[in-house]
Amino acid sequence: MIQNLDSRITQEDLKFYQEALKEAKQGLSHQGIPVGAVLVCEDVILGKGHNKRVQMGSTIRHGEMDCFENAGRKKAIVYKKSTLYTTLSPCVMCSGAILLYKIPRVIIGENINFKGEEDFLRSRGVDIIVFNDLETIQMMSAFIERCPRLWNEDIGETGKENSSA
Repeated sequence: MIQNLDSRITQEDLKFYQEALKEAKQGLSHQGIPVGAVLVCEDVILGKGHNKRVQMGSTIRHGEMDCFENAGRKKAIVYKKSTLYTTLSPCVMCSGAILLYKIPRVIIGENINFKGEEDFLRSRGVDIIVFNDLETIQMMSAFIERCPRLWNEDIGETGKENSSA
Protein backbone atom coordinates (compact mmCIF):
# COMPACT_ATOMS: atom_id res chain seq x y z
CA MET A 1 0.00 0.00 0.00
CA ILE A 2 1.48 3.27 -1.12
CA GLN A 3 1.56 5.99 1.52
CA ASN A 4 2.37 9.02 -0.60
CA LEU A 5 1.40 8.89 -4.25
CA ASP A 6 3.21 11.78 -5.89
CA SER A 7 1.22 13.21 -8.80
CA ARG A 8 4.25 12.66 -11.06
CA ILE A 9 3.99 8.87 -10.69
CA THR A 10 2.27 7.14 -13.58
CA GLN A 11 0.62 3.73 -13.82
CA GLU A 12 3.71 2.59 -15.75
CA ASP A 13 5.88 3.73 -12.84
CA LEU A 14 3.82 1.62 -10.44
CA LYS A 15 4.14 -1.36 -12.78
CA PHE A 16 7.92 -1.02 -13.02
CA TYR A 17 8.22 -0.44 -9.28
CA GLN A 18 6.49 -3.78 -8.71
CA GLU A 19 9.31 -5.39 -10.72
CA ALA A 20 11.87 -3.79 -8.38
CA LEU A 21 9.88 -5.07 -5.40
CA LYS A 22 9.91 -8.60 -6.87
CA GLU A 23 13.69 -8.34 -7.13
CA ALA A 24 13.93 -7.31 -3.46
CA LYS A 25 11.79 -10.28 -2.45
CA GLN A 26 13.96 -12.59 -4.55
CA GLY A 27 17.05 -11.36 -2.74
CA LEU A 28 15.37 -11.91 0.61
CA SER A 29 14.33 -15.43 -0.39
CA HIS A 30 18.02 -16.21 -1.02
CA GLN A 31 19.06 -15.01 2.47
CA GLY A 32 20.16 -11.64 1.11
CA ILE A 33 19.34 -8.03 1.81
CA PRO A 34 15.91 -7.11 0.37
CA VAL A 35 16.76 -4.28 -2.01
CA GLY A 36 15.74 -4.47 -5.65
CA ALA A 37 16.08 -2.19 -8.66
CA VAL A 38 14.95 -1.93 -12.27
CA LEU A 39 16.36 0.33 -15.01
CA VAL A 40 13.83 1.38 -17.66
CA CYS A 41 14.19 3.37 -20.87
CA GLU A 42 11.17 4.27 -22.98
CA ASP A 43 8.96 1.70 -21.23
CA VAL A 44 11.46 -1.13 -21.80
CA ILE A 45 13.23 -2.83 -18.91
CA LEU A 46 16.96 -2.71 -19.58
CA GLY A 47 18.02 -4.51 -16.45
CA LYS A 48 16.86 -5.83 -13.10
CA GLY A 49 18.82 -6.62 -10.01
CA HIS A 50 18.82 -7.17 -6.29
CA ASN A 51 21.36 -6.90 -3.53
CA LYS A 52 23.76 -9.84 -3.88
CA ARG A 53 26.48 -8.89 -1.44
CA VAL A 54 25.76 -11.98 0.64
CA GLN A 55 25.11 -14.37 -2.22
CA MET A 56 28.21 -13.34 -4.20
CA GLY A 57 30.47 -12.34 -1.31
CA SER A 58 30.63 -8.95 -3.03
CA THR A 59 31.64 -5.62 -1.60
CA ILE A 60 29.63 -3.59 -4.14
CA ARG A 61 26.68 -5.63 -5.40
CA HIS A 62 23.89 -3.46 -4.00
CA GLY A 63 20.54 -3.77 -5.76
CA GLU A 64 21.15 -0.76 -7.99
CA MET A 65 24.68 -1.85 -8.87
CA ASP A 66 23.45 -5.36 -9.72
CA CYS A 67 20.75 -3.81 -11.90
CA PHE A 68 23.30 -1.69 -13.79
CA GLU A 69 25.55 -4.71 -14.26
CA ASN A 70 22.67 -6.82 -15.55
CA ALA A 71 21.63 -4.06 -17.97
CA GLY A 72 25.05 -4.27 -19.60
CA ARG A 73 26.89 -1.51 -21.42
CA LYS A 74 24.63 1.16 -22.84
CA LYS A 75 25.28 4.31 -24.80
CA ALA A 76 25.23 7.49 -22.73
CA ILE A 77 22.04 8.70 -24.44
CA VAL A 78 20.18 5.61 -23.20
CA TYR A 79 21.02 6.32 -19.57
CA LYS A 80 20.03 9.98 -20.04
CA LYS A 81 16.52 8.84 -21.04
CA SER A 82 16.13 6.22 -18.30
CA THR A 83 14.39 5.92 -14.96
CA LEU A 84 15.77 3.86 -12.10
CA TYR A 85 13.24 2.20 -9.78
CA THR A 86 14.66 1.14 -6.45
CA THR A 87 13.03 -0.18 -3.31
CA LEU A 88 15.33 1.75 -0.97
CA SER A 89 16.84 5.22 -0.99
CA PRO A 90 20.22 4.94 -2.77
CA CYS A 91 23.44 4.96 -0.76
CA VAL A 92 26.41 7.12 -1.71
CA MET A 93 27.92 4.38 -3.93
CA CYS A 94 24.72 3.81 -5.91
CA SER A 95 24.06 7.55 -6.08
CA GLY A 96 27.50 7.98 -7.61
CA ALA A 97 26.59 5.53 -10.37
CA ILE A 98 23.29 7.37 -10.96
CA LEU A 99 25.23 10.62 -11.38
CA LEU A 100 28.00 9.05 -13.46
CA TYR A 101 25.50 7.77 -16.01
CA LYS A 102 23.33 10.90 -15.75
CA ILE A 103 20.13 9.03 -14.98
CA PRO A 104 17.60 11.85 -14.73
CA ARG A 105 14.84 10.23 -12.67
CA VAL A 106 14.79 7.88 -9.68
CA ILE A 107 11.65 6.38 -8.14
CA ILE A 108 12.26 5.24 -4.55
CA GLY A 109 9.97 2.81 -2.75
CA GLU A 110 10.95 3.86 0.76
CA ASN A 111 13.27 6.07 2.76
CA ILE A 112 11.95 5.46 6.28
CA ASN A 113 14.42 2.72 7.23
CA PHE A 114 17.33 4.33 5.39
CA LYS A 115 17.61 7.74 3.79
CA GLY A 116 20.45 7.77 1.34
CA GLU A 117 21.79 10.55 -0.83
CA GLU A 118 18.46 11.94 -2.08
CA ASP A 119 19.33 15.56 -1.30
CA PHE A 120 22.68 15.24 -3.06
CA LEU A 121 21.01 13.71 -6.12
CA ARG A 122 18.41 16.50 -6.16
CA SER A 123 21.17 19.10 -5.89
CA ARG A 124 22.67 17.60 -9.05
CA GLY A 125 19.38 17.81 -10.98
CA VAL A 126 18.02 14.29 -10.52
CA ASP A 127 14.24 14.09 -10.21
CA ILE A 128 13.67 12.05 -7.04
CA ILE A 129 10.24 10.66 -6.19
CA VAL A 130 9.72 8.80 -2.91
CA PHE A 131 6.35 7.21 -2.26
CA ASN A 132 6.95 5.11 0.86
CA ASP A 133 5.24 1.85 -0.02
CA LEU A 134 4.01 0.23 3.20
CA GLU A 135 4.88 -3.31 2.08
CA THR A 136 8.44 -2.25 1.26
CA ILE A 137 8.84 -0.37 4.55
CA GLN A 138 7.65 -3.38 6.55
CA MET A 139 9.84 -5.85 4.62
CA MET A 140 12.95 -3.72 5.18
CA SER A 141 12.12 -3.00 8.82
CA ALA A 142 11.62 -6.70 9.58
CA PHE A 143 14.91 -7.53 7.87
CA ILE A 144 16.84 -4.88 9.81
CA GLU A 145 15.36 -6.10 13.09
CA ARG A 146 16.17 -9.73 12.27
CA CYS A 147 19.68 -9.13 10.86
CA PRO A 148 21.13 -5.89 12.28
CA ARG A 149 24.76 -6.95 11.85
CA LEU A 150 24.29 -7.79 8.18
CA TRP A 151 22.34 -4.57 7.60
CA ASN A 152 25.01 -2.44 9.26
CA GLU A 153 27.68 -4.13 7.19
CA ASP A 154 25.73 -3.38 4.03
CA ILE A 155 25.52 0.35 4.76
CA GLY A 156 29.06 0.60 6.14
CA GLU A 157 28.05 1.24 9.72
CA THR A 158 28.92 -0.25 13.05
CA GLY A 159 26.08 -0.99 15.37
CA LYS A 160 24.48 -3.86 17.19
CA GLU A 161 26.99 -6.61 16.58
CA ASN A 162 25.26 -9.23 18.71
CA SER A 163 23.21 -10.74 15.88
CA SER A 164 24.23 -14.08 14.47
CA ALA A 165 23.36 -12.95 10.93
